[in-house]
Amino acid sequence: MSKTAIKREIEGTLKRLVTDYLDLYIIHRFDYETPIEETMETLNELVQEGKVRALGASAMYGYQFYNMQLVARDHGWTPFSVMENHYNLLYREDEHELIPICKQWNVSLMPYSPLASGRLARPTWSANTLRSKTDRVARGKYDHTFEADHQIAKRVYEISQKYQATMAQVALAWQWAKRVTSPIVGATKSRYLDDAENGDLIDTDSPDDDAELGTEVVIARWDWKRRDYYIVKPTQGIFSFQVGDTRCYSSGVLS
Repeated sequence: MSKTAIKREIEGTLKRLVTDYLDLYIIHRFDYETPIEETMETLNELVQEGKVRALGASAMYGYQFYNMQLVARDHGWTPFSVMENHYNLLYREDEHELIPICKQWNVSLMPYSPLASGRLARPTWSANTLRSKTDRVARGKYDHTFEADHQIAKRVYEISQKYQATMAQVALAWQWAKRVTSPIVGATKSRYLDDAENGDLIDTDSPDDDAELGTEVVIARWDWKRRDYYIVKPTQGIFSFQVGDTRCYSSGVLS
């Protein structure tokens, strides 16, 4: 991510998209060859020039991300405000370091593969599709831990059946409970977008018995101005469920 490379690529991107600026510009992986100062200064220049409104990072170790943020802060440059990391019910490694660092820097999480390449969206581990047969990257990420992870996927299926929801909705509700801002969902059919948008996973007239936290039913909603969740008492039915060590609550789209 040298200055020459960043300048060249942003101009190419703007030309291909036929636009004057990008709302969000995300770098992919950490560059071990280029000094952090050069990368962050160049990215800041893109913001100052009006070609980029916000910066994001992706796929790096927590200490690397922290150091890049530190350089931006110390020089008065634009820091990253978004992290596109690999995060889902089957892969939670970033909870040890990267996600706590993101919270420390008030960085929004925008994880890719929230449905684990479909493994959290269907009752069977594999599917008879071209992608399932040819996607070696997905197989490398998930299939080597099949014995343990399949049990998690089965739990997601059981919960979806209990609440008459799709597995994708349950897996995404877990992401909301983990304070993810905007999971990146790959969709090949329009109904998959409905799953991603619709958090109304169950329709009841009264709250389910297991949807209580202490003595009152609660739900978290996102406040964009405060950039934080706030607790409200719902007026319609909600539900909760347990996946691993996380208690999830939902009664509508958390947006």
